[in-house]
Amino acid sequence: MKAPAAKKTSTAPKAPPANPRDLTRSEIAYRRLKAAIFDFVLLPGDGFTESDMAERLGMSRTPVREALFRLELEGYVKVAFRSGWSVAPFDFRKLEELYDLRVMLECAAVDRLCTQDPMPDLGLLKAIWLVPEKERKTDTTEVASLDEAFHTTLVSAAGNLQMARVHAEVTDGIRIVRRLDFTQPPRVAATYDEHAKILRAILARRADPAKLMLRTHIEASKAEVRKITIHKLHSARPATTDL
Repeated sequence: MKAPAAKKTSTAPKAPPANPRDLTRSEIAYRRLKAAIFDFVLLPGDGFTESDMAERLGMSRTPVREALFRLELEGYVKVAFRSGWSVAPFDFRKLEELYDLRVMLECAAVDRLCTQDPMPDLGLLKAIWLVPEKERKTDTTEVASLDEAFHTTLVSAAGNLQMARVHAEVTDGIRIVRRLDFTQPPRVAATYDEHAKILRAILARRADPAKLMLRTHIEASKAEVRKITIHKLHSARPATTDL
């Protein structure tokens, strides 16, 4: 009689827990702090101690410290000996380089989309962006999220997993300034118009016009990065600063 085969142990990374109750305290602190930075509750240059932040988050210092060290590795906060922590200033050179990389990745994705037969289904994007003006979303926060999804969906649909992985990293790196861009209501209408033109060109397999419009669209967003001022950041801070 044969012995039962040994059970294989999977080495694949586990998916993030779906239930918030399954998250560690450190992960919760990390997500709340990062959201506070991205939502301009915490602005570049804002200083704080671990004790202060633990009190604001309603948890002990240990998970807060672990979250802060993780955010430090990602470049969002800085630690200073004996003087606590502070939100890191924007690295404008890094941001511009990320935008340049984004242009290359998304233009390459357009080339792939326009040559695939059949073309991947872009119906979800059509349902969002090719709508009558009266059906457009107006909430700037919602449109900012939809804008990000438009670009990530194009790259994902191109079918290159490594390209999509790198693009996701780039997207995360520029998310904070993209949200700042969408604090200006005129950007909502412009984004709808530009996305619709890009999408129609892709659906018609007109790669060169689509890439030109895409590049212009991204360059306009990149140009806004150069206009970021302390006043603009403080204007974006919400009325409530709860974490």
